[in-house]
Amino acid sequence: MKNFAAGALRWANDDARAKGFEGANDLVQRTLAQHGLSGQTAVSGGPLPSMNALMAGLASKQGGLSPQPVIIPEGAEFRQSTHTGKSGSRQYRTYIPASIDEGARGIVVMLHGCTQNAEDFAAGTGMNALAETHRLIVIYPEQSRGDNAQSCWNWFSAGDQRRDRGEPEILVGMTRKAMAEHGVSSDQTFVAGLSAGAAMAVILGETYPDVFAAVGAHSGLPFGAAKDVPSAFAAMSGTAQEGPRSASTAAATRTIVFHGTADATVHPSNGDRIARDAMDRGPRQTIEHEDRGTAGGRTYSRKITSAPDGTTALEHWAIDGLGHAWSGGQPAGSYTDAKGPDASAEMIRFFFNDTDKET
Repeated sequence: MKNFAAGALRWANDDARAKGFEGANDLVQRTLAQHGLSGQTAVSGGPLPSMNALMAGLASKQGGLSPQPVIIPEGAEFRQSTHTGKSGSRQYRTYIPASIDEGARGIVVMLHGCTQNAEDFAAGTGMNALAETHRLIVIYPEQSRGDNAQSCWNWFSAGDQRRDRGEPEILVGMTRKAMAEHGVSSDQTFVAGLSAGAAMAVILGETYPDVFAAVGAHSGLPFGAAKDVPSAFAAMSGTAQEGPRSASTAAATRTIVFHGTADATVHPSNGDRIARDAMDRGPRQTIEHEDRGTAGGRTYSRKITSAPDGTTALEHWAIDGLGHAWSGGQPAGSYTDAKGPDASAEMIRFFFNDTDKET
């Protein structure tokens, strides 16, 4: 399932320069297209083609941009709603499982990636099936094309990185509405996302630790990684300068990170930074260990950091050979890879601090 600063792009090393204009321009086109970063910025003297042309090429390569309809079991609901806050409005879908009669165990907010929508993300992650098993309310906010041409959450906009402003304010508003409706407390409310959605999930965990008990970031970027389009590209390519440290004094929100080692769209170093940032304000005393394994035909490494009371503060999964796609995802949705650990199941396990892996 977002500096072109004075002097245009500045490549971070000589190897990138050596690839020449053609390779650099291709990388910029592909990355911007996949993340909805608009504009006709020149790259070493060559203008980018229109975003529509780029996205037409992306759609033909990626496939899956017209996902299969989400199947709703008898007794369940997949509601369509609109939330309006002081910062604007967004539509969203809410999955209410048939098992809700026994009471909601928690809420998970799922933030899609660029070019995706709520139905696509629900189909690809398989989160609705987990909602039935675990009695979860799942909220799928949907970015509007009026606010981002490629339906990306605006994680790279300074106005969308602060509490009570921009997209965080809107997303938290719809979350609080569901919490009140279903009687779910903040210690049972979680947020996860893919790519641009993961970057926004990290922002929500940073700015609203009183609302979200844990964050799941798949193929995402760290808080403060970018403040505009130029720095967004640098962050995605793994050449960004160190971003600003959080001014928050609150303890870091528990975080689970998934990233593919073969991700050519969001460099895996971004996953490393999300994990490091989570530990900078994590427990002072921790117990750390790492394991390796195989799941779904892919090998992986998992670094686990736990507090003395047994609570897992961080899990960082690196999936060998995985590209820019949801690990263990369903082919009904876009940007999924059926191989590898089931990221959705592992996130739910982590959110509720269950110690045994699902896979």
